[in-house]
Amino acid sequence: MASLKSILSLDDFEIAAERHLPGPVYAYVNGGVEDNVSRTANRAQFGDYDFVPRMLVSVANRTLETRLFDKTHAFPFGIAPIGMSALYAYRGDLTLARAARDMNAAMCMSGSSLIRMEDVAAEAPDSWFQVYLPGNREQIRALVERVASAGFSTLVFTVDCPVPANRENNVRAGFSAPLRPSARLLWSGITHPAWSVGTFLRTCVQHGMPHFENNFATRGAPMLSKNVLRDFSDRGNLDWDDWDFVRALWKGRLVIKGVLHRDDARIACERGADGIWVSNHGGRQLDGAISPLRVLPEIVEAAGEVPVMIDSGIRRGTDVLKALALGAKFVFLGRSFGYAASVGGEAGVKRAFEILAHETKTAMAMIGVNRPQEMSVSHLRAR
Repeated sequence: MASLKSILSLDDFEIAAERHLPGPVYAYVNGGVEDNVSRTANRAQFGDYDFVPRMLVSVANRTLETRLFDKTHAFPFGIAPIGMSALYAYRGDLTLARAARDMNAAMCMSGSSLIRMEDVAAEAPDSWFQVYLPGNREQIRALVERVASAGFSTLVFTVDCPVPANRENNVRAGFSAPLRPSARLLWSGITHPAWSVGTFLRTCVQHGMPHFENNFATRGAPMLSKNVLRDFSDRGNLDWDDWDFVRALWKGRLVIKGVLHRDDARIACERGADGIWVSNHGGRQLDGAISPLRVLPEIVEAAGEVPVMIDSGIRRGTDVLKALALGAKFVFLGRSFGYAASVGGEAGVKRAFEILAHETKTAMAMIGVNRPQEMSVSHLRAR
């Protein structure tokens, strides 16, 4: 467990998590897909813009409060869905949700999670739920109805996973989902006792073997299985008619996640999307997919009055402000909060919020703005 006082940036959480987690588990969280081209570009893209600050602007009354849909959050950023977070952080989804609740921050639960959605909704009822839809209508109906019964009011329909990605980095590191018992995995656990005892064994003793709980309306495969059989549903047949089917079923707020093309944003808005989430899945699906920041302005234009959100590659408060200046209403981060939860639990997640808030508020003062909503393209210059 790293001392949280020694953590000064989100990158420090990543360094601490690499020491804390077994190699295969860290590789799953950290890696992208194939050659990591998109993962690397996501981060580098923020360096293509410089700030143009204004001087002698009173910034004594700065606030990070940001209204998104019908709720005012303490920050213009929140927690993106992080798959299997309970594998690398004890009770990961609950840890993230509780911390976000206490900080008055936005949090979206992953559909690829190991804790029941009902448990998270009970602890943090303002959380969103991100869904990977099954491939047939009856399973879709049952899953959407389950999410509604759990009490979520915002459903995030992820559309950039028609088939499983070619994550060969996971294979090279010895990671599979579910985990396959092996001598390599056993040795990784032995050499990382804090994780083995504090996360994995503690979970098994107190709550039993974790399962994939939320891919369908019923419970899925166990996290540890010698057959490595997981209920991956073929989503290759999903199209805009399935979006319409979900839109008709779901009475709450519906956000589409994984949009990178302006025409898809336009179509989604015409078909009833309440929000557009620009994302390339953190570089974990299509290697070479364009960075969300590059297409953000044109998607904002295509979306009109529909709010646009963004994730992928954000690590600093200055990154948050660049995304807002280019038109995003809100920003989400995934890996960084996952690392924070793994090494520090709820306190680690809150520390991550505090670090990013301090960076953002400091940069706002330097730029000459008092509210995140004041950021505009006039504050940036492309290199």
